[in-house]
Amino acid sequence: MKIIIWKGIIYNSLEYFNLTREKGAFIVKSKIIGTYEDKMYAVAYNVLIDNEWKVQNFKIEYEVNNIKEKIIGEKINNKWKMNGVINSSYTDFDFIDISLTPFTNTLPIRNLNLEIGQEQELNVIYINILDNYIKPVKQKYRRISDRTYKYENVPNDFEADISVDELGLVTFYPFLFERLIDNKAGST
Repeated sequence: MKIIIWKGIIYNSLEYFNLTREKGAFIVKSKIIGTYEDKMYAVAYNVLIDNEWKVQNFKIEYEVNNIKEKIIGEKINNKWKMNGVINSSYTDFDFIDISLTPFTNTLPIRNLNLEIGQEQELNVIYINILDNYIKPVKQKYRRISDRTYKYENVPNDFEADISVDELGLVTFYPFLFERLIDNKAGST
C-alpha cells in the first residue's frame, strides 16, 4: 500500500491518494478538495489498472460549485464505454489524464518503461474536471534521467519536466503539483 498527499500549487488543492495491489491489479482510490479562481471543488476517483499499468476502468465523482457530475469508464476489448455508451473516439486508448491530479502521469511512465533518452507519443483520454469535458489528446513522454521525464502536449502548447520516485509516482511537477507526505510503506 502507498499513501501520498499531493498539494495542487495553482489549483489550491490537497489530494489524499491510496494505491494498493490486489490479485494482479493495481487499485487507486483518491480524494481531492480545492479552489481555483471562482470554483470550489471536490473529487473522488477510483481506477483499476492492470499489471502493464493500463487503465481497465475508472469512476470519477466530482462537484464544482455545487454541481455534481459522474464519469464511469470501462474498457471493453479495445473500446471505451463511458457512462453506459461505447465511444469510438477512444478506440485503442490505454490511459486517462485527470486534470487535477499528478497520478495519471504515472500510468504511461510505468507502462512505457523508457530508457534514458527515449521518447514516445501516445493517445490519452483527457478529463477536465473544472471545465467539465472529456476529449482525446496526444501526449509525449521523454525520459531525461532515472527519475525525470519531460511531458508534452502534442502539438506542444505545454511541457514540463516531472520528477518521480522509484515507483514512477510524481514528487514534483513544476507550477502544478508537489508531494507533501509519503507513507513510504513497501513497494508496489
